Amino acid sequence: MRLASAKTTRQQASAAKPSVVCVDQVDTTYLQTLMGYNARRAALSIIELFLERLATYGLKPVDFSVMSTIQHNPGVTSRQLCATLNLLPPNLVGLIQSLESRGLIERKPHPHDGRAVGLHATPKGQALMVQAEQTASDLEIEKTAKLTPAQRKTLLALLQKIYL
Repeated sequence: MRLASAKTTRQQASAAKPSVVCVDQVDTTYLQTLMGYNARRAALSIIELFLERLATYGLKPVDFSVMSTIQHNPGVTSRQLCATLNLLPPNLVGLIQSLESRGLIERKPHPHDGRAVGLHATPKGQALMVQAEQTASDLEIEKTAKLTPAQRKTLLALLQKIYL
């Protein structure tokens, strides 16, 4: 009798468990309706390649953004960089020191504000950024090859409407 009651108890326990569902194909239909999800997935696919290719230059995405902004805005101040790139001042301090110690940027007195210091790309920094920006442009064209040039331009404009 004990065997029969143990078997019955196992059968009852088994019947009480919900059946396990197995998914053959994952449904992300809802996620694909979300702007943030799509923007993040697109960004991740580009950033992965960006990290790989710009490692050659010793630049991470934030380093690249800061250097590019300095390159195209000689004399930009740290305050302006923080506001433009949405960086916290304490985070920028170490980054500026690192770029300066690598000989990529230099500080010069601001021509109108005696308290401010302008940041300038050195010739070494300028040469590096010409190459790094070309690499970044090439990889983005590669990663967006399914888009026409007009679609790329439209996508950039639409994304900028969200954060600018």
